[in-house]
Amino acid sequence: MPKDRQPPSTHPHPAATPLQGAAWLPHGYQLDPHSHAEGQLVYAAAGALATATERGTWVAPANRVTWTPPHFAHSHRFYGETDVRLLQVPLDLCAQLVDHPSVFAVSPLLREALLALTDGPERRPGAHGRLLTVIVDELVDAAEQSLHLPEADDDRLRAATALLHEDPARPTTLAELGRRVGAGERTLSRLFHTELGMSFHRWRTTLRIHHALARLTDGMSVTETAVACGWSNPSSFIDAFTAVVGQTPGRYQAGLRHRS
Repeated sequence: MPKDRQPPSTHPHPAATPLQGAAWLPHGYQLDPHSHAEGQLVYAAAGALATATERGTWVAPANRVTWTPPHFAHSHRFYGETDVRLLQVPLDLCAQLVDHPSVFAVSPLLREALLALTDGPERRPGAHGRLLTVIVDELVDAAEQSLHLPEADDDRLRAATALLHEDPARPTTLAELGRRVGAGERTLSRLFHTELGMSFHRWRTTLRIHHALARLTDGMSVTETAVACGWSNPSSFIDAFTAVVGQTPGRYQAGLRHRS
């Protein structure tokens, strides 16, 4: 960890312009909507972050990196004290990556390359360019692991998802949601599949996992997180979290402590 980067205060505050390079950011810190002429990679070496666009929200814990293509309006929110690394990707390399926002798995080599490229000034001419090529090569071969929460266009579905956002833990049924937004249960179920590409149950589970990642990153226990995010018991939460994130909540928190 660079010695000149000290953790800031714990009071969240918005930023009107994106940061470059590396910084420690407090829990709840936000970067307002903005875009870049080049592509951007954002990696939380410790902590976690959410990237929001018109297409929905992507969450990246510390074992994943977010990718935003050029000219794609987006905002960020950070969870836990976050060691954030921001990296611009020149246009000539962007074409090798997907043309939509995404999240990729971070291999050990990719992690070290991201840290080395953002830790300090270039030590030898051309070194940063060579490292960036390595990073893009790794991303081309990396699996997309998007904790993506898509958003709807249909007014009824947007109203339904807004209610779920307000209280992810509430055990609302699809029929209850339909009555509140003026749509039948079958209609709402169809809209989840056609507009969001997933079932109501899967969308709500992903929403709850987003909230769970934020709470775990901020130090809440696994049991407390399970209850706060709507699971009836820790075992079902652990199963759902592991299926989506690829590791148990306990191992995820242990990794956060190790990285810090």
